[in-house]
Amino acid sequence: MNLYEKIMSGAEKISLIGLGYVGMPIAVAFAAKAKVIGFDLNKEKIELYQSGFDPTKEVGNEVIKKTTVEFTSDPASLKEAKFHIVAVPTPVTDDNIPDLSPLKGASLILGQNLVKGSIVVFESTVYPGVTEDICVPILEAESGLKCGIDFKVGYSPERINPGDKVHRLETIIKVVAGMDEESLDIIAKVYELVVEAGVYRAESIRVAEAAKVIENSQRDINIAFMNELSIIFNKMGIDTKAVLKAAGTKWNFLNFSPGLVGGHCIGVDPYYLTYKAEEMGYHSQIILAGRRINDDMARYVAESLVKNLIKADVPVKNAKIAILGFTFKENCPDTRNTKIIDIYKELEEYGIKPIVVDPEADIEEAKKFYRIDFTDLKNVKNMDAVIIAVAHQQFTLFDKAKIDSFFKQDNDKKILMDLKGLFTRKDYEDDYIYWRL
Repeated sequence: MNLYEKIMSGAEKISLIGLGYVGMPIAVAFAAKAKVIGFDLNKEKIELYQSGFDPTKEVGNEVIKKTTVEFTSDPASLKEAKFHIVAVPTPVTDDNIPDLSPLKGASLILGQNLVKGSIVVFESTVYPGVTEDICVPILEAESGLKCGIDFKVGYSPERINPGDKVHRLETIIKVVAGMDEESLDIIAKVYELVVEAGVYRAESIRVAEAAKVIENSQRDINIAFMNELSIIFNKMGIDTKAVLKAAGTKWNFLNFSPGLVGGHCIGVDPYYLTYKAEEMGYHSQIILAGRRINDDMARYVAESLVKNLIKADVPVKNAKIAILGFTFKENCPDTRNTKIIDIYKELEEYGIKPIVVDPEADIEEAKKFYRIDFTDLKNVKNMDAVIIAVAHQQFTLFDKAKIDSFFKQDNDKKILMDLKGLFTRKDYEDDYIYWRL
């Protein structure tokens, strides 16, 4: 029997290394078909999973309680599996240089517990060549095994969209790649167990790595174009949302909108591609231009707010401002690489200390990484301006009376910064300074 057949018979296990917003749903999905070990170095996270609590809100507490995943923080447990999936984050440094330390660390731990006959599949976003040139040597050095003889590797880029209940692991075509035909066939068959949409067999590991890194680079560039249009149209006094609605009537107009680009993918992945390009002697022009525009949008929002405060004759320093929403996207607790913190810091430069409300965010995570304390929505009152920064479902349900309650009652120049364009402009034009991207 090959490894796939042994997994199906229950003779061998699958391990998932890295149990975050991507890894945990994958582990749970596979556990419905096979024996799965879920490994993460974070003992507190493991204890939450073991107690039936899902801090990511990706699958929910009830699913976690019922899953058969063996959650553990003990690296030695990896010896019990032969099909390993590595799904750790690949961030960038403050200088936007790829930070491969989590991936190298995971490879080191796995290498120390790797057994003969194993297949290792990496899912982390990387630039082409990382799997074979960086991860494989670590696995070989730590295990004493030889890649291609004692174990094999593959790559299958993650496409899970945190907080998205429609585009899930099961419903998105999975790109898979292996170092040879045998490993590719086994990897494809294993993923086909849980991916209902099917798999796409890439020509090589490098092709699969490149495919992943350009997916988010493409989105980043398109959003940057929308952000630049927003800046231009705001100067012209034209509503960008109205323009996009009109342009969208053409069949081949791409459906993108302006916005803050945060999170662990779109705002990060392009730097992996441009870093490798620089190594090869090519300086990116379009990709880095898009990054500059998107990275500058938080400053643009803060400056626009300050201009509106001046227009409303409100003293800028110590102005009462509320920011509604802090996560990097709607209906998701993930605050990693959120660009809302950049708005917050920019406003601090003007002597403004905003209050922040986010009923969805991971409170402890925000406090740990950003030193932000959230306030309750009921405390949003007597404000000079309100920034609705994230389109959480709860915020979309606000009516005008609710919005009115956030402001000083005698204020006839209330400022509403509706970054996501959740509300109808005409409803607020008479008694508000209404602004949106």
